[in-house]
Amino acid sequence: MNLTPYRQALAQPGLRSLLLVSVLARIPLTATGVTLTFFVVLDLGRGYGAAGLIGAALTVGAAIGSPLLGRLVDRYGLRPVLAVTTVAEAVFWASAPALSYPVLLPAAFFAGLLALPVFSVIRQSIAALVPQERRRPAYALDSMSVELSFMVGPALAVALATTVSARFTLWAVGAGVVGAGIALWLMNPPTRSADEPVGPQPRVPRRVWLTPRLLAVLAVSAGATLVLGGTDVAVVAVLRAGGEVGWTGAVLAMWAVASLVGGFAYGAVKRSFSPLALAAALSLCTIPVGLGGGHWWLLCLALVPAGALCAPTLAATADAVSRLAPAGVRGEAMGLHGSAVTVGIALGAPLAGAVIDASVPLWGFAVTGAVGLLLTLAVLPLELRHRRAAAVVPDATDLVPATT
Repeated sequence: MNLTPYRQALAQPGLRSLLLVSVLARIPLTATGVTLTFFVVLDLGRGYGAAGLIGAALTVGAAIGSPLLGRLVDRYGLRPVLAVTTVAEAVFWASAPALSYPVLLPAAFFAGLLALPVFSVIRQSIAALVPQERRRPAYALDSMSVELSFMVGPALAVALATTVSARFTLWAVGAGVVGAGIALWLMNPPTRSADEPVGPQPRVPRRVWLTPRLLAVLAVSAGATLVLGGTDVAVVAVLRAGGEVGWTGAVLAMWAVASLVGGFAYGAVKRSFSPLALAAALSLCTIPVGLGGGHWWLLCLALVPAGALCAPTLAATADAVSRLAPAGVRGEAMGLHGSAVTVGIALGAPLAGAVIDASVPLWGFAVTGAVGLLLTLAVLPLELRHRRAAAVVPDATDLVPATT
């Protein structure tokens, strides 16, 4: 396999340290959902529905806050935003163990609204550090780091909550989130490249940069993560129905490993792939996964093709947003991308759950995969029109006589 693209990307000053910090910073963030669930169920004595509401409040807050924080980064720079969000995270996680459920619910919303913008900031910084022609392997590495964080973070939180206490786990996760904020503040990665203007710039109207093509990429991002959120739930349901729920961790680990391998291959190949094509392939490969039945090893094999497309799809969408958004609004654009990803995951899990409750577990894969495919097909005409226009432009310029 050709490793030259990775060598060229990692040769960019600052990228290696940024990716290392990104893995460590994301681990506590990936553990927040399961940690709050354990706290609500074990310490507050509430049901899983109540725990789900806390997670929903956090998710809705994050979906709203992500582009707002990105806009503040564009206008005032990274450090002021990191300072505010780090303090907000410290207040929430320090006080959460002492809050009653009725107070915790709105507090979770505001915590999401001012959540540390690690995911969008890292992707914005990659666009600032890496030239366009080398961003594909850089974003592939970023997507792989996300997979690693999701493999480690929730598992550590479960281990702490079950062996120590959910209350202690809240404080531990909070300390990790605050530490991530401090580390990023000290590192202060660039949000604009050396040849892009720094400091406050005249605002570019949204109607100028929030084009139909960018909206299409955001829709594809939401569709892809909807499929991923639905797959998560459907795996548990299928294994439980087959009496092999104890193998859930192994199956999800195999799915994540396939994503890592796919992400690595995507960054190493010489040609780029459309995010629309990758999202459509991900959706198509997800539809038949449930046919593997409740046997854990068959489910592992069935998940490999879809898993191998997870990291490439997310990397391709982030890369596309970085190319389509002007430098002055890249933070807000990456925030919108983060919101699309968050909304997709938030919709995928309950959609799959509702389908499974109304039918059988294998339909959880089929329906979420079909919905993801429909979303990609809905934006296909726009992509085809763009390609036709791009093919016509060179011919049109040839019609203009050269001046002497």
